[in-house]
Amino acid sequence: MEEVKQKKKVILSGIQPTGIFTLGNYIGAVKNWAPMQDEYNCAYMLADLHAITVRQDPKAFREQTMTCYALLLACGLDPEKSIIFIQSHVPAHAELGWILECYTQFGELSRMTQFKDKSAKHADNVNAGLFTYPSLMAADILLYQADLVPVGADQRQHLELTRDIATRFNGIYGNVFKIPEGFIPKAGAKIMSLAEPTKKMSKSDENPNACISILDKPEVIIKKFKRAVTDSEAEVCYRDGKDGINNLMTIYSTVTGKTFDEITAEFAGHGYGDFKLAVGEAVAEHLRPIREVFDRLMADKAYLESCYRKGAEMASRISARTMDKVKKKIGFVL
Repeated sequence: MEEVKQKKKVILSGIQPTGIFTLGNYIGAVKNWAPMQDEYNCAYMLADLHAITVRQDPKAFREQTMTCYALLLACGLDPEKSIIFIQSHVPAHAELGWILECYTQFGELSRMTQFKDKSAKHADNVNAGLFTYPSLMAADILLYQADLVPVGADQRQHLELTRDIATRFNGIYGNVFKIPEGFIPKAGAKIMSLAEPTKKMSKSDENPNACISILDKPEVIIKKFKRAVTDSEAEVCYRDGKDGINNLMTIYSTVTGKTFDEITAEFAGHGYGDFKLAVGEAVAEHLRPIREVFDRLMADKAYLESCYRKGAEMASRISARTMDKVKKKIGFVL
């Protein structure tokens, strides 16, 4: 696999196994991953090392990791085409993470907006990992000499830091790391809350109607969309000031392939009730095959284990090459 795909650009992406993916996670990231597999040499990971900056219940964490791994496969990631692994199964991530911490400036980490946001959210557990995890994220990317990294708006700052760290290391030791570029999807990159459409959809939202889980039952999905916040204009069109409708149009466009102009024409003369019902039904139908494949995978734990062990072996083999180069450059005794 590695030799055949040598000429293809390398993409690395990851997602934390801290709960069922939301519709926002799916549209903004995971949905875009499957089509990349034929064009790029892809490595996808469950970032469980990153997840422990927040306290996790061990039993629930194990279950969530298995669930999320099955979800990646259910969303179209193919272990025969891509490297799909669990981050903690590849020790090189933690090892290179520490090394890169020693090439990351304190001031750089202190400027990370996510550290400030998460420190405020988890004031009772502002641990060192929460501060230094952008260095671990840099290690995740640089281990695989990634050309491209799919990033949302909230991760661009971390990618820039990764590029700075790699450039600094290369400046000292020569050409060790490839400098990665951001890969930003053209549409649907940010799905907003159904209850507060000025906020990003989040699985941690306390309002159960704000967020769609990709494993929600069809009737639950439709009910949540019926309750989605809109505006008083009763006109389905995309423009400034119509945050709720803009969000629904983005979702509908993503799952149906229709343009905003086509959606506006389709619902001309219709009320928001018709539009919200149509969006809910379209999303429920779009997610149906994912739910069906997920149920089959969760019933075959032996297959899941064979996939994540194979992914860890492949990831370990590739990351070992980078680690050998890094250690030699630094001067470690091998």
